[in-house]
Amino acid sequence: MVNVDRLRAQLRRARPVGLLVVGGVIGALLVIAFGPVASSSTPPAAGSTPGATASSSPGMGGMNMGTSSTSATSAASAASEAASAGVKPVPTQQLGVADWQGMKITADAMTPVPFLIYNGTSMQEVKPAKNTSFHLMVLLNDAQTGVVIPYASVWATVTKGSAVPVDERLWPMISRYMGPHYGDDVSLPGAGTYKLTLLISPPVSARHVEYQDVWLKPHQVTFTFHWAPTPGS
Repeated sequence: MVNVDRLRAQLRRARPVGLLVVGGVIGALLVIAFGPVASSSTPPAAGSTPGATASSSPGMGGMNMGTSSTSATSAASAASEAASAGVKPVPTQQLGVADWQGMKITADAMTPVPFLIYNGTSMQEVKPAKNTSFHLMVLLNDAQTGVVIPYASVWATVTKGSAVPVDERLWPMISRYMGPHYGDDVSLPGAGTYKLTLLISPPVSARHVEYQDVWLKPHQVTFTFHWAPTPGS
């Protein structure tokens, strides 16, 4: 039987300096899912979430992902799952988009829904807690082709002033509509302006030659976003 609390504790103890090694191990987890104002030299992209900006490593500007039919389908699916599970739907919100050497990094807030953790031999369902704010989802894609980039790992830290309500490694997840991505349900202490910092590890895998000179060291990107609980939640 999968012990979720033990797995979470192990992930938190694995500090970012060990991302390259732990990323390969965590990449083996199969998680079946149902269902970011920081200073920046690059102006917010047209069509991005109002008030949301991104700061990245020097020379890494933000870029607008836009709304795809796949995202819309996933949001609709999440809303349906939430309704059936008695969870109040959360409007999908893009927290930020950035580019790292041709890798598009997208962070979204979506309705929290139950998901499953499978460790190769057994499976356990994780249900949203009553105080869950949203499901944090991070997608990594080739900026030119849109193809999903797997086998990385993502560490997410959310801060509000000196408070750090979220500081953990996200689960590697798979979804029918979003494909491989990274995520977890998160809880915030209320409405306000937050900073989301993502530490992306290089994909640990064999590579074709077009990727030989990119994504060789961990990369950090920070988004600032405004969050307000859904009325009535």
